[in-house]
Amino acid sequence: MPIHAPRGTKDILPDAITGWRYIEETIRTLCRRYGFQEIRTPMFEHTELFQRGIGEGTDVVDKEMYTFTDRSERSLTLRPENTASVVRAYLQNKLYGDSSPQKLFYIGSMFRYDRPQAGRQREFHQFGVELLGEASPLADAEIIMLAVDFLSTLGLRDLALHINSVGCPKCRPVYRQALQDYFEDKRSELCDDCNERFERSPLRILDCKIDAGKPFMEDAPNISDCLCDDCRTHFDRVKGFLNAAGIDFAIDPRLVRGLDYYTKTAFEVKYAPLGAQSAVAGGGRYDGLIEEIGGNPTPAVGFAAGLERILIALEKQELLPNVDKRMDAFVVTLGEETRQPAFRLLAKLRKAGLRASMDYAERSMKTQMKQANKVNARFALILGEDEIKENVVMLKDMEKSEQRKVSFDSAIKKMCVEVGI
Repeated sequence: MPIHAPRGTKDILPDAITGWRYIEETIRTLCRRYGFQEIRTPMFEHTELFQRGIGEGTDVVDKEMYTFTDRSERSLTLRPENTASVVRAYLQNKLYGDSSPQKLFYIGSMFRYDRPQAGRQREFHQFGVELLGEASPLADAEIIMLAVDFLSTLGLRDLALHINSVGCPKCRPVYRQALQDYFEDKRSELCDDCNERFERSPLRILDCKIDAGKPFMEDAPNISDCLCDDCRTHFDRVKGFLNAAGIDFAIDPRLVRGLDYYTKTAFEVKYAPLGAQSAVAGGGRYDGLIEEIGGNPTPAVGFAAGLERILIALEKQELLPNVDKRMDAFVVTLGEETRQPAFRLLAKLRKAGLRASMDYAERSMKTQMKQANKVNARFALILGEDEIKENVVMLKDMEKSEQRKVSFDSAIKKMCVEVGI
């Protein structure tokens, strides 16, 4: 049997890596502008962290986690999302000791056992930010602004921001009961998953892709009718800050997000051309998560963006940068006695910042020049016995088909000028 990558995983090959680097560089530049610092957490955690943080009864915990037992009989899970891991790191490393809010971002692999589809493999990549220790609706608005700014900076168009309030522990039970009352006589028409959700998490019935198009879903109660005064005021202020920043949004009463830890503000940024899987970023406030994991009550808000979906969107709009594969210089050797001097010259070229290579085997000059053309080298540096004796190199400009003998240092200076170093 041939060895191949497991289903739901993909190799990111050299031709594709430029797009990934472009996105990651945009992330780091933008996060520095907003004052967020990078954090890296382990790819696996104790299973209990996700059971407590994400919530028993969610699809992620019940159906999608990669869980295994290690040699010490401990249950470990590959991270299906990173918010719980960041919160664990926040508590374990006592980052809450700083009086100012913690503003953190991450880029990394997540793992969920699900049917592979466009933009979502079993190993997928997310960029996310977490703002820990701040209850102000201004923090919600800044997180949303960062999500929109990130996608807009990449050049994406046709984006739509949807926002909602999912309430808090004070008012959500009222909405929960209203949903159960409404769906009670419709349970026979709900899918099996939604029948399970009916008792444990009826809000997530609104997020079901199977039942979404059924006529009775349109008349389901809206959470806006059940919000307490505090949640209503918080949401109004978030909307006010977004308006002040000139950020367009639509209120979506069916937006509940898929994880149980969200409170108050929830949002998604959608890119319509992706079809059914149109959400490219989403998040919200999760004021109860840190306490659930074992810390003191601490407000927090954040979002995550799927990088595979963003790459698809960038490809659709032809926004990925062109790949520059050309080399600045290729060193051509004529004879074994020129190999060491050529290798010494190669080291000098690279230290000067030039992209340089040479032939590994002792092949003919004609073959080496073909290789220089294949890597699209701007210059060829030809080194034979005569050049070694004279301490010079034959410098050939491949674009102009001009060549002349110059000293090593002069060759390096000329190439640096020509390629803009």
